[in-house]
Amino acid sequence: MKTLPWLNPHRVAKLESALAERILIIDGAMGTMIQRHDLQEADYRGERFVGGFDSAHAHGEQCGHDLKGNNDLLLLSKPEVIAGVHTEYLQAGADLIETNTFNATAISQADYHLEHLVYELNKEGARVARACCDAIETTTPDKPRFVIGVLGPTSRTASISPDVNDPGFRNTSFDELRGTYREAVEGLIDGGADLIMVETIFDTLNAKAALFAIEEVFDARGGRLPVMISGTITDASGRTLSGQTAEAFYASVSHGRPLSVGLNCALGASDLRPHVETLANIVDGYVSAHPNAGLPNAFGEYDETPEEMAATLKEFAESGLLNFVGGCCGTTPAHIQALAEAVRGLAPRRLPSQTELSEAA
Repeated sequence: MKTLPWLNPHRVAKLESALAERILIIDGAMGTMIQRHDLQEADYRGERFVGGFDSAHAHGEQCGHDLKGNNDLLLLSKPEVIAGVHTEYLQAGADLIETNTFNATAISQADYHLEHLVYELNKEGARVARACCDAIETTTPDKPRFVIGVLGPTSRTASISPDVNDPGFRNTSFDELRGTYREAVEGLIDGGADLIMVETIFDTLNAKAALFAIEEVFDARGGRLPVMISGTITDASGRTLSGQTAEAFYASVSHGRPLSVGLNCALGASDLRPHVETLANIVDGYVSAHPNAGLPNAFGEYDETPEEMAATLKEFAESGLLNFVGGCCGTTPAHIQALAEAVRGLAPRRLPSQTELSEAA
């Protein structure tokens, strides 16, 4: 892997300085906040997608499929909603804002016949987040805010068959994933992202395709951005969906020279703790955690209060496990504010020496 300069060395220097001083706060859930707006089909279509076609695209691509629920599309049809959510999280104390691009890949957008929007969605996602961060940073110049360009896992898995009767079948491939991830990364960089995060990884082969695509883009541009990697432990077995423990997951992705490796989603903070501790003992970079607000109840809702979640994650910080912390499904600005207050003044996890890493191994 080539050693490339930073694409934005000034921003990286600010990030490294902040990481040396304190635990940095990642924002919370986007979908939870969008649901509060009770948006309807017309809101998702806006003016551009009325009539079953994308009127702004040169070839007038069809989009006759219902678009409600395509939260990434709101970047084009209702950008003020997305900007409002970003701003609420920034005001709550977030240092890092994740772009609203979790499903901005051709595989996920194919559900809405909008595969042609991948680059645009990612560029706009980073641009909107960048504008929000810049606006609040002018009021607190001593506290920089950073844009995380998000690459989600897609709705398909490259290493597991979706058909129990045909275990050899795959509904995607490494090259298909690599291609759409590369297009997404180009958009995120052009829109102004400070970092790239491959997150909610349930299949490490999907993540490897994303990491490969990221490096291709960096090589082509002659520079790189810091990369964050966040997997998801799917159940009490302590493994990802594709069967890896936290240790195996880290071994599989560490070649990407990530700034941080961590875990998010699937479990609440208390259930995630032993796996975060495992990573804290073996990762030679920084460690992140942004869990759900507990486990979903019978109605698919999350009941853990901001105070409960903050108390649990404060213990993570007091135990020296964290460099980045935030929230995933079910979390709100109230959760992030409570979390920011809970870890304020607590020392970030110290990066281990090579001797300590060898002993942990």
